[in-house]
Amino acid sequence: MDLNKATWRKSSHSGGTGGECVEMASAPGLVAIRDSKDPHGPKLVIPRDTFASLVTVLKR
Repeated sequence: MDLNKATWRKSSHSGGTGGECVEMASAPGLVAIRDSKDPHGPKLVIPRDTFASLVTVLKR
């Protein structure tokens, strides 16, 4: 997954002050997650179905 050209979207649940921002980008079958304060830092890339399971668990 080439993340250099990815379109990143900030979570609507991120804090408004910019201190707690999560961004996501997607590609066929994958989701990438990063800290918006460190856009060149590490990214977590996981399969889309794993991401869906993660979101389900976090909503509980």
